Amino acid sequence: MLRWRTFRWILATTLMIAVAAFTTFRLNDPERRDLDDAARREAPGRFVRLEDGVTHYEVAGPDTGRVVVLAAAFSVPAYLSDSLFQRLGRAGFRAVRFDYYGRGWSDRIHGPYDLDLFARQLTGLLDSLHVTEPIDLAGLSFGAAIVTHAADRHPDRVRSLVYVDPVFNTGRQLAPEERSSRAWAWHMVFRGGTNEMAEGQTYDLLHPERHPDWVTRYRPQQAFRGTRRALRETRAAIAVAPHQRAQLARLAAHPRPVLIVWGRQDQVAPFSASVSLRASMPRALFVPVDSAGHLPHLEQPDTVADAVIAFLSAR
Repeated sequence: MLRWRTFRWILATTLMIAVAAFTTFRLNDPERRDLDDAARREAPGRFVRLEDGVTHYEVAGPDTGRVVVLAAAFSVPAYLSDSLFQRLGRAGFRAVRFDYYGRGWSDRIHGPYDLDLFARQLTGLLDSLHVTEPIDLAGLSFGAAIVTHAADRHPDRVRSLVYVDPVFNTGRQLAPEERSSRAWAWHMVFRGGTNEMAEGQTYDLLHPERHPDWVTRYRPQQAFRGTRRALRETRAAIAVAPHQRAQLARLAAHPRPVLIVWGRQDQVAPFSASVSLRASMPRALFVPVDSAGHLPHLEQPDTVADAVIAFLSAR
């Protein structure tokens, strides 16, 4: 009888602890919204259903303009391309930007968040817009890994490449909290990971005080269910993906023009890394940007926009 009472007490205590932990998790979990049609009515731009899910995108400039696609960074949605996006549109280009799956207002899908997925999303979006001519393709930060993969897979669809403080897939080990979905959820909810990811966006800027809304703009996507899973699965996919050295070598051998823009004070992708990229792409035009961190197109918008527009207009 005593053993039975002890067992029941242990079972009841365990259940109470489990319920308390689950309740605490739910109360602290920022992912409380479904990304449905009602939520998407809050978003600017347009939506299209592609092979893998609904994609949010925006277009600036005339429909008859030369198409320039801007690929954003690892976790920041398409608004990252401000103000280059607007400047290209005003210059007569047809600028297109989109949220990757798992970010912004695009679907949180179930499947591998790898470079194949994002390249397929990019080409699917072009097909939906009936873009058949070669495009100019710009990758900002981790967007460079995506445009490199897309250009290598679909060389005939890319007229020129623009890299802005590029980050490529060079292989990385997963941190302990990234190795399982449960550990990642615990880290993001109970150990401040969600807030750290939002606040950490300021590290991309040399002068974050000049962009007081930068963290605020990042937070809305964190309220949608599936966001943290998408980010973890992207990191997991990067960890097992092959190094992009071979892809970069094939792109360097292609005659298409390449522009490399790099902020001198970049703390995310150090300026010194530009040396090896320039050596691997000796024909590329290189534009260093003074007084700029990882996002030179935001901190020195005129310098970067002028350079990109001049590069595109000359070709």
